[in-house]
Amino acid sequence: MDEEQLLRRVARGDRAAFEELYRRTAPWLAARLRRRCADPDLVAEVMQDTYLAVWRAAGSFAGAAGDGSGAGWLWSIAGRRLIDGFRRRARQQAAPAALPSSHARAAEDEALDGVLGDEMSTALRDLAPELRAVLQAMVLDGFTVRETSILLGVPEGTVKTRARRARLVLREALS
Repeated sequence: MDEEQLLRRVARGDRAAFEELYRRTAPWLAARLRRRCADPDLVAEVMQDTYLAVWRAAGSFAGAAGDGSGAGWLWSIAGRRLIDGFRRRARQQAAPAALPSSHARAAEDEALDGVLGDEMSTALRDLAPELRAVLQAMVLDGFTVRETSILLGVPEGTVKTRARRARLVLREALS
C-alpha cells in the first residue's frame, strides 16, 4: 500500500493506516526538517503539528485523488509548519536557527543527480551555498520568496537577488 492509499484510509479514521504512514514517512520527514533547522525542539514541534494536521485533514488529500503525491502533500504541510515556527521565533526576537554550511549530501540531492543530467548536477553543486539554498527552497520545496526569506533568515530582496544570480550562473554554466 502506498502513501496515497494510506492517506485515504486515514481520512476514514483508520488508526493502523496512520501508524503505518507515520512509520514510513517520519524518518524521511525529520531528516528533511533537520536539514533546514538546527533546533531539535522546533523540529519535534513541527513533526507533531504536521502529523496532527495529517490526522485531521487527510480527507482534503483523499478528496484530491491523483493531484500529487502523499509525500509531497506531507512535505507541504511540514514546510508551512516550519515557516510558522520561524515566524513565531521572529516575533519573540529570536533568529531562526540555521544549519551549518558543512553537512553530508542529502539523499534528495543524490536522487536528483540520477534525474538531472551530469552537466546540471555539476552546475548545481558548483553554485555558492547561499545561492543553492535559495534555489532549493524556492524550486525544490516550492516556498515563496517571503517563506524562503523567513526560512533562511535573510531579507526578501536578498532572496530575489540570490535567485536571479543563481539562474544567471546556471545559465552561464550550461551554455
